[in-house]
Amino acid sequence: MERSSRTRASATVTVDLVIFTVRQGRLQVLLIERGNTPYLGQAALPGGFVRDGETLDEAALRELSEETGLDGRTLHLEQLHAYSDPDRDPRGRVITVAYLALGPDLPLPVAGTDATAARWEPVSSALSDDTSLAFDHAAILRDGLERARSQLEHTTVAAAFCPEPFTVGDLRHIYEAVWGFKLDPSNFRRKVTRAEGFLDPTGERRFPETGRPAALYHRGSASLLIPPLLRSGEVSS
Repeated sequence: MERSSRTRASATVTVDLVIFTVRQGRLQVLLIERGNTPYLGQAALPGGFVRDGETLDEAALRELSEETGLDGRTLHLEQLHAYSDPDRDPRGRVITVAYLALGPDLPLPVAGTDATAARWEPVSSALSDDTSLAFDHAAILRDGLERARSQLEHTTVAAAFCPEPFTVGDLRHIYEAVWGFKLDPSNFRRKVTRAEGFLDPTGERRFPETGRPAALYHRGSASLLIPPLLRSGEVSS
């Protein structure tokens, strides 16, 4: 039997993390400053190599803790996509599985292991120049942003950005920060309060210094948003 001339590809696997929060009214992403080559000193998404005997989810949680000091078990965490361009990493064939993480007003990160610094950066700033991020992390970040925007249309994940209890106004500010445009308050309130299982009223109100008291809510039991809240002229002002 003739032996095939093709050789089996040799590759290593990493995980990278797109971690979003809303701080000071802006959607922000967690970036680290790389402490090792390649791309020494350049901004990057947190992540690292998957260890022997470790699942992808375990690697994502470990890297999140080691490089930023955050506990991923308290966040919304989901797999985003796998990236396998043969030339994406100058060290050799490295396939990465990216994760999307969402959390409410997360604290200042603490750098560790191979990261010399960690910071929150407005997404618009991080994406202003595709060459500012190491590897293919600008493309991964763009995919993470689109996934987050889409998730807000079809799921109740927006509440993961809100410290509880929250008002409809707090929730609207999350949508505006993630989608990048203003929403009509009355139209938004009507849609989210009618969505089945999205909001769970606490029966309490927040009394601002000026203006009307606002009802407080917890995140409801639903995971899907029915009907969906689409990015369209119906909700934009």
